[in-house]
Amino acid sequence: MIILVVNAGSSSLKYQLLNMDDESVIAKGNCDRIGIDGHIAHKTSDGRKYEADCSFPTHTEAFEKLVEVLTTGDAAVIKSMSEINAVGHRIVQGAEIFSETTLVTDEVIEKIEELKELAPVHNHAHALALRACKKVLPAEVPQAVVFDTAFHQTMPEKAFMFGLPYEDYENLHVRKYGFHGTSHRFVSAALAKAMGRDIKDLKIISCHLGNGSSITAVDAGKSVDTTMGFTPLDGVLMGTRCGAVDPSAVTFVMEKHGFTAAEMSDYMNKKSGFIGVSGISSDNRDITAAAEKGDKRAKLASEMLCYQIKKYIGAFTAAMNGTDAILFTGGIGENSWEVREGVCKDMEYFGIKIDCDLNKSTKGTLTKLSTPDSKIEVWVVPTNEELLIARDTLALISK
Repeated sequence: MIILVVNAGSSSLKYQLLNMDDESVIAKGNCDRIGIDGHIAHKTSDGRKYEADCSFPTHTEAFEKLVEVLTTGDAAVIKSMSEINAVGHRIVQGAEIFSETTLVTDEVIEKIEELKELAPVHNHAHALALRACKKVLPAEVPQAVVFDTAFHQTMPEKAFMFGLPYEDYENLHVRKYGFHGTSHRFVSAALAKAMGRDIKDLKIISCHLGNGSSITAVDAGKSVDTTMGFTPLDGVLMGTRCGAVDPSAVTFVMEKHGFTAAEMSDYMNKKSGFIGVSGISSDNRDITAAAEKGDKRAKLASEMLCYQIKKYIGAFTAAMNGTDAILFTGGIGENSWEVREGVCKDMEYFGIKIDCDLNKSTKGTLTKLSTPDSKIEVWVVPTNEELLIARDTLALISK
């Protein structure tokens, strides 16, 4: 059983081709700079590579190139797209409409497009990729959509509601939705397996840290609260996103700069976070390097991130009446020992103790960082959203 997993961004189209018989990756790549000039980087499991600049005016041309490199040339891995049994797509925002993995139809694509106001950077791109995929793939190949928001549909009303008039929820669907659900679901299950425990018996705080970051309280395998809210802007400091800000600060800055609503949204989503605070970069690696050289604003950005994560760990421990384990995942969570140490130090009240030497040597591997006398276990758990999407897609089409 061969499944293609597609993760479309506003100007990119990442993909993995998986053999679900053993869950191995056959090939993977990224079509980048869509709508600008275009570039593809493709590699196979046996080490063959293909890279080229291309013309990608839209996602359709990118998908056509994806098909070409999978089926022809020195880095081909299949003879035709008819060898693919199904396609699974990652979708950021499903709102309350989609609470589970769903087969793709024209109506489903339209609903995903309609939700673009709730995830302006993502959902329109998803819809473009879905339409491009339908144009290129044989009609008999089933496609499924897996929603980041679906995992968070188990949050209780007291956790997802805002203190706005209730009519705004009823009429405008304004509420906390949460994101990175596919990742949080994968890593929390992987952690339970690594601990040798039934996930139904565990209270886990999952820290997905990357260019976009979110923390989720997972109680008995279900999301009960999370940091991202109505959009992926809320929560902790991120690469270019501000995270949680007093709404009055937003309207104040908007008025002083003379911003429209769209311009203020762009300001908070693309010009804030690490890049806004540090003035150096949106990449945590650059922030860490600058902080080590004594740059005060870079150091401040790092301290803000660690401090905010600490606060959410405390809040979610209270919400779940305890915590059994804390996990770090995502690009920063898996690779930045500095952030992990910054979060875990000075947490003696919770009984959190990590092996600092082991933490420094751990990068991208499943590892228990906590010491034997730590009351709460601390782990690095590599995420694999593509594999979970493929599993969900396989389960759906098998029905």
